[in-house]
Amino acid sequence: MIIRILGEGQYRVPESALGELNALDAEVQAAVDAGDQATFRARLGDLLATVRARGTGVPDAELTASGLVLPGPDSELADVAALLGDEGLIPG
Repeated sequence: MIIRILGEGQYRVPESALGELNALDAEVQAAVDAGDQATFRARLGDLLATVRARGTGVPDAELTASGLVLPGPDSELADVAALLGDEGLIPG
């Protein structure tokens, strides 16, 4: 699966990482729902770090559609709240 981190680039992430990413996504959503800026920032950082660690960067010259788009590390809580659906940032 290709995951784009806004403002950063794309990563090819194995399907086997989706469970871990969904768990982190749930933590991001809980922090947003609680309006907890500090926890939101930490959990979003954990989610993005996991994408980077488990994924392989897609070269800029390779044009590939993203299956998921995640907010960048400097995103604000209110902006991410607007992106969240019923299933968070990562469906499943």
